[in-house]
Amino acid sequence: MASSAERATVFVRLLDEGTDVWRPVDARRLGEATYQIADQTVPEDETWSFQPGDIVVAERRQDDAEDQPLIAVAQATHFDEPSWASRRRFG
Repeated sequence: MASSAERATVFVRLLDEGTDVWRPVDARRLGEATYQIADQTVPEDETWSFQPGDIVVAERRQDDAEDQPLIAVAQATHFDEPSWASRRRFG
């Protein structure tokens, strides 16, 4: 389990932009793949796919390379992290 003080930058997709646009947001790491988006102001002209306070699943896009950004891919409401970790190791 991650330290409750561990911070990360997670990218959330902006909606209604006409093309893929991603916003880097501050988040707190909760587990291997789960992050809580920090309390912050959403600019009035942006619609985020996930909101401040949401717990999200985030993944690195290419082979978990450290220099790849963390992308928020799903809300973690019913996320089973141990099953996800097993699938990533053996999958």
